[in-house]
Amino acid sequence: VQLQASGGGLVQPGDSLKVSCVASGWNYGRYAMGWFRQVPGKEREFVAAVTWSAGTTYYADSVKGRFTISKDNAKKTVYLQMNDLKTEDTAVYFCAHANSPYPPAAAGSWTAYDHWGNGTLVTVSS
Repeated sequence: VQLQASGGGLVQPGDSLKVSCVASGWNYGRYAMGWFRQVPGKEREFVAAVTWSAGTTYYADSVKGRFTISKDNAKKTVYLQMNDLKTEDTAVYFCAHANSPYPPAAAGSWTAYDHWGNGTLVTVSS
């Protein structure tokens, strides 16, 4: 599976931004897509995830109510709509794909995902 993320950029606090991740090349299981983010010197942090079939969504507490993950199965694309962005949202955002089902408690664990895409940089600054 190849994943291509795009849509990052420089925005001001309070602005909105939408990033996308297109998946290709999968020939077998596909369970969910997730977004993680990472700041240099810090661990990769879970942001949100969505299951392909049921559309079940998961969010980190830090983004609940501000970020929305969605999917387009026909386009094999997952989106992350980010509203009311804060300076602390600045990071490289990575998309990841899980081939196999995982329990809800594992949605935020990077070990639940099998494939990772390139990152797209989101900078929130005044």
